[in-house]
Amino acid sequence: MRRPVGAVVVAAAAAVLAGWPGAASADSPGARPESASGAYPEPDVAVVTYTATGRTAAWHSGEAEFDGLRSVLDPTYPGTERVPEAWTEGRHPPVRITVLWGLTGVGGWPRTSRAPGGDVAMLRQDQLFVTDDGTPWVRTDPAPDLPDDDVRWHRAPLRFYGLADHDGLLGSTPPAAGGDGTRERVWWAAAGLAAGIAGSWVV
Repeated sequence: MRRPVGAVVVAAAAAVLAGWPGAASADSPGARPESASGAYPEPDVAVVTYTATGRTAAWHSGEAEFDGLRSVLDPTYPGTERVPEAWTEGRHPPVRITVLWGLTGVGGWPRTSRAPGGDVAMLRQDQLFVTDDGTPWVRTDPAPDLPDDDVRWHRAPLRFYGLADHDGLLGSTPPAAGGDGTRERVWWAAAGLAAGIAGSWVV
């Protein structure tokens, strides 16, 4: 079931500005907590921005839309693949969707003034685009709340991509973005706001 985010953007931004590094652990500030297998923690909420339309939506773990996106983007994947240098400079195919993955039920004193369980940690930001030969790629910021340049890339599984695309979860291909990366920066910022909204909406 789709849930329009609307006011969700402001809440997520608040969660980030409040100093909630979804990637930080108590023992190692700024470090990404890992699961026993070495992958990132499992998110339970996804805030999606569709580039072509500007529409946003939020889905929770257990919903078909959430599970479909997860199968394509794999938000616990920690690795990266080599990509053309032009991509790292922002000259890659137009982004279809931007997804901010969050984990609910975190927080509380002394890290915030709210009760435990009332905050959302933004764990990761993924962007999906498709090359001319039909290969789906994922561009990942593994710590969207940290001011670093750690960006990672990996190919999405074609089988899951085909299923999710058929179900309309991945939006349509937007007009080509400008080569200077301006449009990319705008969409990453919009996604950050959407994440903030998600935090308050979930609460």
